[in-house]
Amino acid sequence: MTAAFAEKAVLMESEDVRRALSRIAHEITERNKGIEDLILVGIRTRGVPIAERLAKKITDIEGSAPPVGVLDITLYRDDLSTLPSPQVRSTELPIDINGKIVVLVDDVLYTGRTIRSALDAIMDIGRPKAIQLAVLIDRGHRELPIRADFVGKDVPTSKQESVSVKIDKIDGEDKVVIREVQVNR
Repeated sequence: MTAAFAEKAVLMESEDVRRALSRIAHEITERNKGIEDLILVGIRTRGVPIAERLAKKITDIEGSAPPVGVLDITLYRDDLSTLPSPQVRSTELPIDINGKIVVLVDDVLYTGRTIRSALDAIMDIGRPKAIQLAVLIDRGHRELPIRADFVGKDVPTSKQESVSVKIDKIDGEDKVVIREVQVNR
C-alpha cells in the first residue's frame, strides 16, 4: 500500500498570490509604522523568495527596502532524527538582529513546529526587540500555541489534505493547491 497526493482544488492563482503579498506588505509597514529596525527573515525554502517579494512590495510603499535574511532551521527541527539525510544550509542575516523587529516569513503555517524551530534559531543568534510572523497560508491544526501576525489566506483543511505552495522563483509558477491523500493498494 502506497500513499500519493492528488490535486483537489486550486486555492490561489498567480494574481491571488500577488494581491495577498501586497496586502501583507501594507500590513507589515502599518503595524510597524514604517520599516525602521525591521528585517524580513525567510525560512528556507519557500519563505525566502516570499520574503524577497515582500521586501520589493515594501520598497514600493516606503521608498526603501528592509534587509532580507535567510534562516535554515534544519538542526532545530524536533524530527531531525527521523529524516533520512537532512541537508543543512547556511543562515544568512545581513544585519545584527539585536534590538530589531524580525518578521519571520514562511509559506504555510500548519502545526507550528517549523515556527518553533525558527524561534529557537533566531534566539540563538540574538535578542530581537520583537518577532512577528508572516505566512502566505494558514491551514490550522496547531500543535503548539503559535499564531501568525500577517496571513495571506486562511484555509481550513483536514489532516488528510496537504497544501502545496508553488513560488515562481523555485517552481516556475505562483500557485497554491490543496491536495488529498490517495491510498493505492
